[in-house]
Amino acid sequence: MDMSKVLVTGAAGFIGAHLSQKLSKAGFQVVGIDNFNTYYSPQLKKDRLQALTNHPGFHFYEVDITDEAVLQTLAEKHSFTHVVHLAAQPGVRYSFEDPHSYIHNNYFGTFSLLNVFKDKGLQHFLMASSSSVYGNALNAPFAVETHNTDHPISLYAATKKGTESLAHTYAHCFGLPITALRFFTVYGPWGRPDMAVYKFTEKLYKGETIDYFDQGRPLRDYTYVDDIVTAITKLVEKPPQQAYNIFNIGNNTPESVATLIASLEELTGKKANLNPLPLPPGDVQKTCADVEPLKEYTGFHPSTSLKQGLTKFSEWYKSYHQV
Repeated sequence: MDMSKVLVTGAAGFIGAHLSQKLSKAGFQVVGIDNFNTYYSPQLKKDRLQALTNHPGFHFYEVDITDEAVLQTLAEKHSFTHVVHLAAQPGVRYSFEDPHSYIHNNYFGTFSLLNVFKDKGLQHFLMASSSSVYGNALNAPFAVETHNTDHPISLYAATKKGTESLAHTYAHCFGLPITALRFFTVYGPWGRPDMAVYKFTEKLYKGETIDYFDQGRPLRDYTYVDDIVTAITKLVEKPPQQAYNIFNIGNNTPESVATLIASLEELTGKKANLNPLPLPPGDVQKTCADVEPLKEYTGFHPSTSLKQGLTKFSEWYKSYHQV
């Protein structure tokens, strides 16, 4: 393990910061990179990194993943054994406002990394995909082997599906061992302010109206961030099954948006002001992960209940925002 050196892209991001901390504690040498883009507060990203400064095995560089020359220099300097690629332009709805950033960051960024590391002798290249690749699939749980992913319904989802295809090609042509990770609605402390759990909590405390799509009926497989990074760490520690692999990482327990809001009302002691609206383009009705393959391969699957996870998030939110 002492010889393992992991590059984490998007290390100042929500999942990236949690993963960098977990890997550092587990004894890995970790190099994190991030470009601090302004999709949401760069200060939140810097605060996440601040929590990592007392880990001697962690080093950080401000780098854009589309800059192949800088990536090449990093790769030559550090002799990485693993890459965990989490950097991306996130968010389904914002992809309608700024489509170019999704193609540039998600597709070309992933291409740059694959191109640089295709011949560096990596033990494993792991990359974030998304449950959104399943589109509007209705029969749950969504399984990697049986569910079609050829019909994404947002540009964000299309870029994630595109990066999976790109990764498969690099695995096949260059023998680069790759695992794509389809995350399902990740939440928890240090979360993203544009995501429902964080956004609704903020609006409840501020007394602002919450847009309430389709009467709160959409179901989401909310997955606590510690479960996500535990699963990733187990996959880093274990050699990949084959040249190209895909795993769902989700909780396998969908909850309605209505249930989420009721839980947050209880935790904040505030009553939500709801603005009923139809489901917007790009949003799916339901997500639910089949995690049996992950469980069989690693012996682990996410199991933190929504109530447990929201309680931990709420404690962090109150401390960080001093409410």
